Amino acid sequence: MNYWLMKSEPEAFSLDDLERKGREPWDGVRNYQARNFMRDDMRVGDKVFFYHSNCATPGIVGIATVASDAYPDPTQFDPKDGHFDPKSSRDKPRWILVDIAFERRLERTISLAEMKDDPALADMPLVRKGNRLSVMPVGKAAWKHILALE
Repeated sequence: MNYWLMKSEPEAFSLDDLERKGREPWDGVRNYQARNFMRDDMRVGDKVFFYHSNCATPGIVGIATVASDAYPDPTQFDPKDGHFDPKSSRDKPRWILVDIAFERRLERTISLAEMKDDPALADMPLVRKGNRLSVMPVGKAAWKHILALE
C-alpha cells in the first residue's frame, strides 16, 4: 500500500464535498509529476490525506482512499472547461485522474505550520520549501506520525 497527500482549495472542492458525494474523480491536475504519480504509482486501496490549501488554516483535514485505476481526465477535452488542453487528444490523452472515496474526517486539522515545526516530518515533500505539487507521496512513517497527532 502507498500513502498520498492530495491538495484542494476548499472553495473549489472540500472534504465536505467529498463526504457528500462519497466518491469523486480527482480532475484538473495539470502538473506532469503529479500526473505521473497518479498514472504510475497510485493503486486502488491506497490511502490519501485530504489537504485543504489556500485557506485560513492550510492542513490535513481527512482521509480518502484511491477508488479507481487511472483513466483519462475528461476535462482536458472540453473547450468550455477551465482545464481544457487543446494539445491533448482522445487517442493520446495527456492528463489522467483517479477517483477517490471519502473515508473519514480527522479529529482535528493537522496544520501545515504544525507539520513544518515537527522534526519527524522534515523529509516530507509537503514541508519542503518550493513544493507546490497537488499530489505527492507520503512515507509510511510520516503517515503514522501524522495520524498520531490527531
